[in-house]
Amino acid sequence: MNDIEVHNLSKTYPGGVEAVKGIDFEVAAGEVFGLLGPNGAGKSTTIGMLTTTIAPTDGTALLAGFDVVKEPVAARGVSAVVFQEPVVDRALTGRRNLDIHARLWGVDPTTARTRIIDVAEAFGLTEVVDRPVSSYSGGQRRRLEIARALVSQPRVLFLDEPTVGLDPRIRYELLDLVAGLRARAEMTILLTTHYLDEAERLCDRVAIVHQGRIVALDTPAALLAGLGREIVQLRVAGDATTALASLRARGIAGDDAFAVGATLTVPLHDGSAKQAMAAVADLDLATAGISTRPPTLDDVYLRLTGDRLAA
Repeated sequence: MNDIEVHNLSKTYPGGVEAVKGIDFEVAAGEVFGLLGPNGAGKSTTIGMLTTTIAPTDGTALLAGFDVVKEPVAARGVSAVVFQEPVVDRALTGRRNLDIHARLWGVDPTTARTRIIDVAEAFGLTEVVDRPVSSYSGGQRRRLEIARALVSQPRVLFLDEPTVGLDPRIRYELLDLVAGLRARAEMTILLTTHYLDEAERLCDRVAIVHQGRIVALDTPAALLAGLGREIVQLRVAGDATTALASLRARGIAGDDAFAVGATLTVPLHDGSAKQAMAAVADLDLATAGISTRPPTLDDVYLRLTGDRLAA
């Protein structure tokens, strides 16, 4: 059974700005699904439509079978969202923020007290939960945001860029917490991110989003496998397009090789990197540098769109 079903979902803002252009995807119950793309790709608008805060222009979206347009209250009742921007009240204590959320979602007070204790412990907030949120660090506030969303025990959890703005250590700790959510409850998670490591580490499948469209959808491993075992990357002093044509003519580069500026990226499906680099040397190209490395999701995105994921 699918907990999320999206068909031809579109959003055009006043002035004709098309933020989302007819996307389709499904998310199975218990799956962690990622929308991966740079800022402005349409990820947050998609989250907004799925959480009923933005009205779609066209198409349909179902959460646990409930239509987000026709049955918005029921759709909100089975889901929770952690937005990019903080929504906790900094003047209140962490416990009070959690309690208010539980009340808004109709959680029985006795049950709510138990759940608040549980999520505070799970997210390392027990020692600070009775302090005003204004005294929290950035990482503690972000953990409180996610804990707050879990008090209602949603069937579907939306995480919109959950680690944006955090320093590397706190971001790593939060990723550990997010990775453990599946073990704590049978929950479907839709995550938006422009961080490659988050998508690879957390997601069962990833939809790569570019200018409001889904340009690829598969498991991270399958998307990477499409670029072979290794990549040869070289910078050329002359015309990159001509150099790429020479590499293809000699059988060094395939159809999935691409050029961006003066940099050529050549996925290797057969043969070794050493053989490929020797063949490049034989062509006597004017290269400013050459290296090999494993492929990344940024390479997948770059090949499909000509743009980089990393901002």
